[in-house]
Amino acid sequence: MLSQDSSNYKDAPTEGIRRILEIITGEQIPRGQTLKTDKIDYIRLSTTVATNALLERKGQKHALLITKGFKDVLLIGNQSRPKIFDLNIKRPPPLYSNVVEIDERVTLVGYTYDPNLAEHAVQFDENGKVIRGLRGPGWDGNSDHLGEGPGEVVSGISGEAVRIIKKPGISYSQRSYREKKLIEITISDPDVVRNSLQTLRSQGYTSIAVVLLHSYTYPEHELLVGSIARELGFSQISLSSQLIPMIKVVPRGVSSTADAYLTPVLMDYLNGFFKGFDEKLRKGSGMTEKKEGDLRDPRVEFMSSDGGLLSLENFSGLKSILSGPAGGVVGYALTSWDEKRKQAVIGIDIGGTSTDVSRFAGRYETTYETTTAGKLYSVAVDSRSRIYMTISGITVQSPQLDINTVAAGGGSRLFWRNGVLQVGPESAGAEPGPICYRKGGLTALTDANLVLGRLIPEYFPQIFGKSEKEPLDVKSSKKALEDLKEKINAESGVVKDLDEVVYGFIRVANETMCRPIRALTESRGYATSKHILASFGGAGGQHACEIAKLLGITTILIHRHSSILSAYGLALADRVYEQQEPTSTQYNSETKPRLIERLDNLSKQVSKVLERQGFKGNQLRVERLLNMRFDGSDTSLMIKCNPGSEDKEQDFEAAFKREYKDEYGFLLESKVVVDDIKVRGIGKTFDSLGPSVFDELESLSPPPAAVSSNKVDSRYSVYFEEIGRVSDTPVYLLEKLDIGDKITGPAMIVDGTQTILIIPGAEAIVLRRQLMIKLDLGDV
Repeated sequence: MLSQDSSNYKDAPTEGIRRILEIITGEQIPRGQTLKTDKIDYIRLSTTVATNALLERKGQKHALLITKGFKDVLLIGNQSRPKIFDLNIKRPPPLYSNVVEIDERVTLVGYTYDPNLAEHAVQFDENGKVIRGLRGPGWDGNSDHLGEGPGEVVSGISGEAVRIIKKPGISYSQRSYREKKLIEITISDPDVVRNSLQTLRSQGYTSIAVVLLHSYTYPEHELLVGSIARELGFSQISLSSQLIPMIKVVPRGVSSTADAYLTPVLMDYLNGFFKGFDEKLRKGSGMTEKKEGDLRDPRVEFMSSDGGLLSLENFSGLKSILSGPAGGVVGYALTSWDEKRKQAVIGIDIGGTSTDVSRFAGRYETTYETTTAGKLYSVAVDSRSRIYMTISGITVQSPQLDINTVAAGGGSRLFWRNGVLQVGPESAGAEPGPICYRKGGLTALTDANLVLGRLIPEYFPQIFGKSEKEPLDVKSSKKALEDLKEKINAESGVVKDLDEVVYGFIRVANETMCRPIRALTESRGYATSKHILASFGGAGGQHACEIAKLLGITTILIHRHSSILSAYGLALADRVYEQQEPTSTQYNSETKPRLIERLDNLSKQVSKVLERQGFKGNQLRVERLLNMRFDGSDTSLMIKCNPGSEDKEQDFEAAFKREYKDEYGFLLESKVVVDDIKVRGIGKTFDSLGPSVFDELESLSPPPAAVSSNKVDSRYSVYFEEIGRVSDTPVYLLEKLDIGDKITGPAMIVDGTQTILIIPGAEAIVLRRQLMIKLDLGDV
């Protein structure tokens, strides 16, 4: 199906489920009819709705509510200079449309960089009452002084002492030091916040982000503002203290504005999705308790950016930014990794609009502060192979799989601009799509592959045109590219035939896709050629061999379900539930027992939630993490260290130093500080996928042998880089090949959902779940 076809259906997932129900039940279900869910156990959904809204800047208009005096702090940002030598730097505009300053203020008591902070800090009893004031610089040795300034001192969630200088909308508290007592001066104006919010409502705002200083440890003021906003009818209230209770107001604030910007768009889409089904689906999508023999309602589970499945109430715009590609990462990681050989895998997901690149070396590489939209690259290559790249984006703080997205896919448009061939970043999308879709579309990379013979209409799904029953239109694609060739030849003064010009666009696209792979490997000290390439996505098979050749990679894995591997990954993904709390303490033998105790408490909480969802015993696993850094540094790492692992005593410090040394190449002579504690509960949804692809290859008996010529289904004219047109390129149907068959390029392998190009000098071995392609690169 096409992901968009508004003349035939409103929503592709709903239409797909309707067609499946027709097949299963044998009944005709008219389009537009509310679907009954009595035959459905669960639906797993990943979506790029929030991703596209962020990249295209088409999110919900919203306002930022922030502590008075700090209205520009998110605009100023963290002062990073990613393009320090650029003479024309353009700062991306903020996501919010308006700023309201909340007249409130809390501050921390003490000095963060006091070398004896633990000894000097305010001490509290178990009820949070101060039992000893601040010590250290300025203490006279006798008085029980709590630090300068008025206001009550309370214990924050992180254990830090917080002074409440001013509550929202109320001016109060002035200390008289001569009389050594507190004089409260109250200005009765409790409606200041309410009035500001009512003004926003009258201006049409329904979404707000609330970001107050130090709310990560003292969230009460944010909760108060949120409760007032809820009373006034705001539909989306993103509180930074609830989304990401972590220190650093800038990434916390930008992430909250991203959530307020994206969640309404996401919820509009999901509301439309749920309207296609009966009420049982929405009712069952929460975290309901599962009892033995209980008939529960069907549910929808959503893929989050970090590769785990979430319930509806835990899913939000912030957690869905990489929802689309995350399923593919899970899919290739579980099907390509070999635990014995431990050879790292690069996953390349070539879809319609973009290519998503990631790396797997035994565990998912997760980032906690990511310039998400800044990973959209636009690349152009001229006749001298000079690269032109543009980057723009925002930094959000939320756990995400480390995925680089490059604007090159099957729908990427082809241009001749300023003497260079350019692919993307503009996309023809699914509607109108490339010219060959028969919808009055635009010249795109799919048209180029079609004209070069890398797509064969006779084997491709016939779902195009207004009737949804027509094949790809080769004639129109060829005419459009002929016109573009004439323009290029005329302006460049160099006469090239159609195949040479069209393949030039393929080369540009391949080089574009290679750049984020090199950024994930070479820029981090890994040899790209030492990796396996796992290629998937609808256009992956047409480009995999040539991309591997450019990178010096000799082994390619293409799953039998590669074009739908993101959906396959959804089927294999784990259910997750997380709890996180801030802390501010040094990691040593004295503080470790308390940290372990807090981890134990969070572990019990997340385990109970997953147990209520039916996960028990070996199905349930808990990961315990500390966000650690060296004292005096602001570079932190989220460290996982669980009982039963190599760190049997949960020595987080040793694990932190190992990872820090691997990442940066050196260690600091400083104490280690813990900023946050986090527990991630994981509910396993399957047992095992069996032996790895490499174990299967070794166990083949007899060993792989050349495929019989009688298995050639047809022959087709295909263009290859070094040898040109091969008019009799053999075409094989994947379902008719046997395990152990070996195919030597040039060749094509196709099935109902994918087309795989085997270049000259490459060999493809058919296995139970994968095609393994070996390249002979010689001295390359």
